[in-house]
Amino acid sequence: DLMTKKRSLYRQVVEAMASSKPGTWIILNVASRFDPFWLRVTRGRFSAGSLLGFPSLMLTTIGAKTGLPRSTALVFTRDGNGLVIVASRGGMDRHPGWYHNLKAHPEADVLLDGCSSTYTSYEATCEERERLWAMVCDRYSGYTTYQKRAGDRQIPIMVLTPQVGQNK
Repeated sequence: DLMTKKRSLYRQVVEAMASSKPGTWIILNVASRFDPFWLRVTRGRFSAGSLLGFPSLMLTTIGAKTGLPRSTALVFTRDGNGLVIVASRGGMDRHPGWYHNLKAHPEADVLLDGCSSTYTSYEATCEERERLWAMVCDRYSGYTTYQKRAGDRQIPIMVLTPQVGQNK
């Protein structure tokens, strides 16, 4: 397709690797263990995702079951002043824990570009979801692979909107 032709060869290789089953396993089981550390140390400026050309943030939610803080490094896309995150979990058959945490407790802290801010989340639905799905797939083609892998599970899209005056 036209977008694939516009992508650099490097980006095409990175996306193919990241969306492959072994690449997804590495992201979920290796990079996800180190990224929170790197994002904390660099104040949200470096992660494995950023090394590969994908903007990343650290999302800290309140555990739906435990009530304890849970931090996860995630790739994101900007939409106006909001941040868009995709609950793909690499196309696995269930939603990631952070998704359930946000559904139970919509407020979350985001560490990004040296700043920590409080955001309120909601799940995109209907036309907004369709628009955002097209946007995130345009930025990372692996989401289409993840949706095929997920089967009947529709991958949720969460939108994070900043709370005014909450920079920390």
